[in-house]
Amino acid sequence: MKYQEDNHYIDRVLSGDISAYGQLVAKHKNLVFSIALKILNNREDAEEIAQDTFLKAFHALKTFERKSKFSTWLYRIVYNAAISKTRKKRLELIPMDNYIVQNYTDDEYISSADTIGPEEQRIMITEAMKSLSDDENLLITLFYKGDNSIEDISQITGLTTSNVKVRLHRIRKKLHDELEMMMNRAVN
Repeated sequence: MKYQEDNHYIDRVLSGDISAYGQLVAKHKNLVFSIALKILNNREDAEEIAQDTFLKAFHALKTFERKSKFSTWLYRIVYNAAISKTRKKRLELIPMDNYIVQNYTDDEYISSADTIGPEEQRIMITEAMKSLSDDENLLITLFYKGDNSIEDISQITGLTTSNVKVRLHRIRKKLHDELEMMMNRAVN
């Protein structure tokens, strides 16, 4: 289904057409659930947080100032709710290191991917993604699947834009190394 811009639905809801909110939910439910699941690692908790997120967003919709995209605002709500839930469960969060790594070009990450077919590539990428931590998986999901900018991810996660860039770079490097190992095993 092709959706309108978020502001279209927001304007309709604020004008009294509450049913238009269902379109916002339908448009964003998959990524909201994915964010919650990646943080919580529990489907039931993720479903609960996703529902709570949409309820909170609905009740706070008139306070949405439109300084950022609706999706950024919504993903920040789910991110905060999921983090709060993990803290309530007294789980330890992994501290983030702040050192800067040297830059690599995108060409270094492409290497020999052209030697295998698209289905094999998809399988290998899916398998390599399993080597990522939940935080790493979340950032990759927000950036690639959610099509969020570095600035949006910074607003959603509370990380600085520099830190988001560094972490995405490290994640891509980690995936690259994992894929290289997998390809070497496949060849040998």
